Amino acid sequence: MSPRHEPTGSLLAISDLHLSHADNRTILDELTPSTSQDWLIVAGDVGEISTDIEKALGTLAERFAKVIWVPGNHELWTHRNDPLRLRGEERYLHLVEACRRLGVVTPEDPFPVWRGAGGPVVIAPLFLLYDYSFLAPGTSTPRESLAKAYENGIVCTDEVMLHPDPYPDRAAWCAARVAATEARLAEIDPDLPTVLVSHWPLVREPTRIMYYPEFAQWCGTERTADWHVRYRARAAVYGHLHIPRTTVYDGVPFHEVSVGYPREWKPRGGHGGLRRILPEDAADTGTRGH
Repeated sequence: MSPRHEPTGSLLAISDLHLSHADNRTILDELTPSTSQDWLIVAGDVGEISTDIEKALGTLAERFAKVIWVPGNHELWTHRNDPLRLRGEERYLHLVEACRRLGVVTPEDPFPVWRGAGGPVVIAPLFLLYDYSFLAPGTSTPRESLAKAYENGIVCTDEVMLHPDPYPDRAAWCAARVAATEARLAEIDPDLPTVLVSHWPLVREPTRIMYYPEFAQWCGTERTADWHVRYRARAAVYGHLHIPRTTVYDGVPFHEVSVGYPREWKPRGGHGGLRRILPEDAADTGTRGH
């Protein structure tokens, strides 16, 4: 009798667990691999409290062969209920060090290569932020766009809780992150495709169906609009919008993998669970973009 072999693993993804909500905390118990070789991408917004973030990522690291994390805006908040009072880059680097103790891959670590089904593919976790360049309709500059958002009462909580220290503002922090990340992406073996992972979408198009278009300016940067082509993306993974779906741009599937808040996922009949990124599902062509 031939020996039995365990199925090859899958590259899975989820984001926006928002564990501060009681109904979302039960979801963590449901996130389990199908094989011992499964990898998990966590595309930001695990929660706001540092100890909750570390505990959740540690739990997932015990279950999956590898966990890859990028920060969302909520992890970067200096929340009044969090005993960790670090702000901005110091807070981010604190979380990076916590992840390293847990064996979780961060945007500051060497990019791992997925060699399971659909591989080899470089998995590139990216921390990029936003720079207000996804302008509100009828505006022509970030300053004008932000003023319109305040005028209409559509203002992201980041404006009071996500501090850019030591940068003068969030746009400057974004510019620094984009420049550093471009340099790292350029060093990837040009013969290897990538999976680009960011909390914020790399292109503006997914934000165009948002109910409040002014909110798009907190959702990314125009500086990354061609990255999925330039860096040979097999897929892009993101969250933040709480609009889970797959769209396709320039032939590249963009997977929005967020859970979101209970008021959002309950009317859909469930939170959707883990999304498989690789091996690719030929039946999942999503919604086509440009």
